[in-house]
Amino acid sequence: MAKVMTKSQVVAHLAEKAGVQKKIVSGILEEMVNLATKECKSGGQFVVPGLGKAVKANRKARMGRNPQTGEAIKIPAKTVVKFRLAKSFKDAVVPPKKK
Repeated sequence: MAKVMTKSQVVAHLAEKAGVQKKIVSGILEEMVNLATKECKSGGQFVVPGLGKAVKANRKARMGRNPQTGEAIKIPAKTVVKFRLAKSFKDAVVPPKKK
């Protein structure tokens, strides 16, 4: 499995590419996370152009099963956040099959 970039590695890469201090890039990244959180809470979604969007969704109550005992249990409704990738990003990472 490939190694995942850490936050400090991402900040260092972006700072080098943009030619600015790591502290500035780190601040921008933190502010973007804060903005995404605020927008998802209030408006229900936050779009990162070219990457995708975070969407707040309601999950219905449903019946589940305890895997140890096999007993049926009720799973309550809850609100979740889903991230939907942009088509352009998906196609760049995994090119669509030609028909």
